[in-house]
Amino acid sequence: MPSETMERYLRDPVEDDLSEKMVFVGGPRQVGKTTFALGFLDAGADESHPGYLNWDDLAHRRRLLRAEFPARQRLVIFDEIHKYAGWRNLLKGYYDTHKSHVAILVTGSARLDYYRKGGDSLQGRYHYYRMHPLSLLEVSPEGDREALVQLLRYSGFPEPFFRDRERDWRRWQREHQDRVVRDDLRDLENVRELSKIELLLEHLRDCVGSPLSVRNVSLLLQASHEAVERWVTILERLYVCFRIAPFGSRKIRAVRKEKKLYFWDWSLVSDEGTRFENLVACQLLKYCHWVEDTEGFRMELRFLRDIDKREVDFVVLQDGKPEFAVECKTGEKAASPAARYFRARTAIPLFYQVHRGEKDYGSESADIRVLPFARFCLERRLP
Repeated sequence: MPSETMERYLRDPVEDDLSEKMVFVGGPRQVGKTTFALGFLDAGADESHPGYLNWDDLAHRRRLLRAEFPARQRLVIFDEIHKYAGWRNLLKGYYDTHKSHVAILVTGSARLDYYRKGGDSLQGRYHYYRMHPLSLLEVSPEGDREALVQLLRYSGFPEPFFRDRERDWRRWQREHQDRVVRDDLRDLENVRELSKIELLLEHLRDCVGSPLSVRNVSLLLQASHEAVERWVTILERLYVCFRIAPFGSRKIRAVRKEKKLYFWDWSLVSDEGTRFENLVACQLLKYCHWVEDTEGFRMELRFLRDIDKREVDFVVLQDGKPEFAVECKTGEKAASPAARYFRARTAIPLFYQVHRGEKDYGSESADIRVLPFARFCLERRLP
C-alpha cells in the first residue's frame, strides 16, 4: 500500500499548467491539497518552506498584508488566501508583475470555489482543479481487492485511510464533521440553525442512493421547503454531499424532478450495498471533474429512472451526450432487467454492471458488461 506522501492524480496536469498560468486547487477539507502543493517545492518541503504562505499562520498573514512576498522562489504557494477580503487584487497584482519568473499555486477549500465565481477579476489568469479523495487506482494501480475493502471501510480521505484503524477513523470522522459544520459553514454562510443542519446531516445518511424528497425532509425537520433546499445546497458547497439529476426522455417516461444524493465521504453510509454505490458515485464524479478540468469538456453525472421505478444508478454525459451507464450490484452474474430495458430504449452506447467481487462475466448481451469494479476502473482509465 502506498504512503501518505504518494503522488496524487493531479500532479502532471497541474505541473504543465503552472508554466502558463496560476493554478487553483480546491476541494473538501483534509483531502490532501496542502500536502499535494508542498510536493511541488523542494524535496521534503514542509510548511516552513519560504515558498509557502498560509493565511491562517499569523506571521504569514502579516507578510501578506504588507505585500511582502518570498524572494528568489521559482514557485509560491498561497494556502487559504481566499479568507482575506482583498485576495483577488493581491493575487492579480503579484501575478501580473511576477508571472515571467514565478509560478503560483493557490489552494483552498469550499470558499475558494465559492468566492472565485463572484466578480472574478482573475478571469483568464488561472486554471482551476477540484481535488477528490483517494480512489481505487490511485492507491492500487492494479485494482487490488484489499485496497477496495480499505477504501470502503475508511473512506478516501488520506488521514483515516492511511492510518487504517477503526478508532482513528471514528475520531477523524467526528472531528471532520464538527470542523465543517461549525467552522466552514459559519464562515461561508450566515446560518443560525446549526442544530437543524446537524439533524439534517444525520437524516441524509439514510437518504443516500434514493431520490431525495426535500418536501418530506422539511416536514421531518419542521422547516420550510426553501430553508431545507438552502441547507442542502450549502452542504454541497462545503463538499459534504452532492446531488445528481435524472436523465431521460418521454420515450422512457423518465422521472424529472427529484435528485439522488451522495456523500463525498462514503464511509458515513452504514449499509454496505449503499456505501459501495456511494463510492462508485464518487469515482464517476471524480472522472467527470477530471475530464472537465483537464480537457474542457462539459461533463455531467446523472441517473436513469422511469415512473415504473426501473432504475440504472448512473449515466455519464459528455457535452450533453451519454457516454456510458453504470449499475451497481453485489455480485449478480446476469445483467439487471432495468439495464436491458433502458439499453433497448436509449441512445446510451455502453452499459456496465459493476460488483465488488473478482469474476468478470463479460457481456451477457450487446453492450451490457458485467464485471468487477476494479476492472471497470482499469478499462475506463478512471483517475
